[in-house]
Amino acid sequence: MTEVERRVRLFRNGRNQALRIPREFELEGDEAILRKDGDRLIVEPVRKGRLLRLLASLAPLDEPFPDVDQDLAPLDDVVL
Repeated sequence: MTEVERRVRLFRNGRNQALRIPREFELEGDEAILRKDGDRLIVEPVRKGRLLRLLASLAPLDEPFPDVDQDLAPLDDVVL
């Protein structure tokens, strides 16, 4: 993977510091996660729905689900 680098200008937007993200670095979506690692800022897109897409792509399981209640006492015998 080739690391691409570009110098950008920082500016004030009200009380916040901001920067313009060049087109070649644009992120998908309308939200991002910003973290600080030492003096580095790391910006990552918020990827929504990835788990649901992954689960939908998986084949159904053919084996039956185990009976996890098998060794438990009946609810009528439980004293709170």
